[in-house]
Amino acid sequence: MKLAGSIALFHYWNRLRGDRSAPQRTEIEPADIKKLLADTFILEKDTRGEAVFRLAGTRLCAAYGRELKGFSFPSLWRPKDQRLVARLLDNVFDRHAVILIRYEAISQAGRALPFELLALPLESGIGSSRCLGVAAPAHKPFWLGADPINDAVIEALRVVDPATEKTEAFQRPAIEAPELAPVDLDTASTIAGYGKARRIRHLLVLDGGRDE
Repeated sequence: MKLAGSIALFHYWNRLRGDRSAPQRTEIEPADIKKLLADTFILEKDTRGEAVFRLAGTRLCAAYGRELKGFSFPSLWRPKDQRLVARLLDNVFDRHAVILIRYEAISQAGRALPFELLALPLESGIGSSRCLGVAAPAHKPFWLGADPINDAVIEALRVVDPATEKTEAFQRPAIEAPELAPVDLDTASTIAGYGKARRIRHLLVLDGGRDE
């Protein structure tokens, strides 16, 4: 995961579930994730077994230029990817897997914008499959919300089964950044290593070339 919203929602979901494969739907408190609500959604299966939006955040709806509640989730993707998306969601609903999708959203005017989507299973009882998710852009260009997104192309995806894989591995690892400059160099000895040096006003001149 790369985006702060995905990471925050994953941590919240992971804390709620404890040792279970998924938390109960009733355990989700909107007040706990109020900063994420504009980008979050809840999906459920309709009578045909298709994943549809039960709820969708205001910013997400604005990005797609319409109220998403009741719309088919796979329909947001281009036809060649819709069957794949449906199968991925079946893993979330039926196996309580976690999915992460990075995709390129395409606007009506042909503008492209990278998005990250995370879908997390919820325990909702027999015959009531639901999942909680977040979908957000990598950045927010000026046109987002004015030029509706009407296509999406999958760039990368990952599926994690909490029953067989530690979800800690799903989190972004910390990367140690090196020092911007060495801090243990001895200035005098370093300069001496270059050979003869002489100072002219505020400049330090190092003699180069070959000695004849």
